[in-house]
Amino acid sequence: MKIDKTNIILNTDGSIYHLGLFPNEINEIILTVGDPDRVKFISRHFDSINLKKQKREFLIHNGVYKRIPISVISTGIGTGNIDIVINELDILSNINLKTGKRNNEEKKLNIIRLGTSASIHSEIELETILLSELAIGFDNLLNFYSYQNEYKNSLILKLKKHLNFRDNIINPYAFHCNISLFNTFSKTFKNSGITLTNPGFYGPQSRSVRIPLKFEKLNSKLNSFNYSEKKITNLDMETSGIYGLCKLLNHKSLSINAILANRITGAFVENPDKTIDDMIEQTLNLVESI
Repeated sequence: MKIDKTNIILNTDGSIYHLGLFPNEINEIILTVGDPDRVKFISRHFDSINLKKQKREFLIHNGVYKRIPISVISTGIGTGNIDIVINELDILSNINLKTGKRNNEEKKLNIIRLGTSASIHSEIELETILLSELAIGFDNLLNFYSYQNEYKNSLILKLKKHLNFRDNIINPYAFHCNISLFNTFSKTFKNSGITLTNPGFYGPQSRSVRIPLKFEKLNSKLNSFNYSEKKITNLDMETSGIYGLCKLLNHKSLSINAILANRITGAFVENPDKTIDDMIEQTLNLVESI
């Protein structure tokens, strides 16, 4: 089936619209970061770099690490940008840009987010590297797609009741990480939990500066929630979108989080770059096991 070209927009040079990339310019293992400056923080570990390309906030470095081709790309902040990045990576992998038709053979990507995050539990120490086993989205992105929400009648209902959400202003969704990637990385990273993805950094994460909050003490209520003996461990702004889109597009995904802050104790890590670099080095050493 040919896909409407108004859904797949190309630049004048034939590259995909936002990322500015061609199909041969991405690898099957892709590390995503929010900050464009963090791309070079990762690629400096590569044995060689064969591509550097940027359009808007989307910077990509392709290289080789221990003979393994890897792409690292910045997404910017929020699931709105994730919607662009994951969809365009899938288009580059599975759609013929010239004809707009699906390729005969489906390509599955391994998309691993390396992010920073804040914990909402005092016992989760700063500098912890934490895997997102499950992601809950407060951001609403996946509610624009048609799919069967397997957690709607269990996790979501329980969470809405726990938080006393009586309206549909927030309509959460949830997706699991890829089990194979989780099993591989959990051998090294022992901490895991449920990540809550928010649509913003201030009000949605209970930061009040000059505007009163609608949901008071939200983080405290999230702190006391559990599902299948798993707690909501940390807050971010991307993971739920990555998990949801990758699941629906049949790609593998995992979010790895460096815990730099604790919202309960108010503590912040003294040397964030060291924590982030430790996460990067350990992740790169595990890539060959994928």
